[in-house]
Amino acid sequence: MPVPGPGPDPDPEVDLERARERLVAGLERRVDDERVLEAMAAVPRHAFVPDERRDSAYADRPLPIGDGQTISAPHMVAVMAELLALEPGEDVLEVGTGCGYHAAVTAELVGPDHVYTVEYGEELAEGARDRLAELGYEDVSVRIGDGREGWAEHAPYDAAYVTCATADLPDPVVDQVRTGGRLLAPVGRVQQTLVHARKREDGTLERTDHGAVRFVRMRG
Repeated sequence: MPVPGPGPDPDPEVDLERARERLVAGLERRVDDERVLEAMAAVPRHAFVPDERRDSAYADRPLPIGDGQTISAPHMVAVMAELLALEPGEDVLEVGTGCGYHAAVTAELVGPDHVYTVEYGEELAEGARDRLAELGYEDVSVRIGDGREGWAEHAPYDAAYVTCATADLPDPVVDQVRTGGRLLAPVGRVQQTLVHARKREDGTLERTDHGAVRFVRMRG
């Protein structure tokens, strides 16, 4: 009887797709919002990591992306999206574009033309802009600059979030969020807390803490 051969080589793209499906299935233990889970399933995280990290793209942990920065763990992206409760058509400011992955997930929730993201590092910003365009998110607006200053040109925003640790919610970013809008950021340096805030009519913030987190520090 002939001995069966080893069979065809596995398709790397199929393997990545299955890995993404397993990741999203695991996120169901942390996230209840179906729209967030669908957004996580729609965005190919492997397209946002360096080639040498593709095999780890769907591990639920941060990964280095160069310039001393990281792509956030998928569960953190999903948790932040759920806390912000983003709706289609809302205008959102992101501080810290990085590789563009979190912006792509946000674009799935509100629409690419409603996402405005600021990145301090020129090389990262240009890479994110190109990558987002290649994947169909070309209407996401990317700016090189100091995220502490926000992006006043497109204000007011319905929501704003920060993807790097900040001593406190930056005043210009708070000012650029409309009354009733939401903000989310890891606040602190060594010890960081994920802080959700809603802007009151008098401009003050109603804050809620959502546990300890660890992000790279904001630059600038």
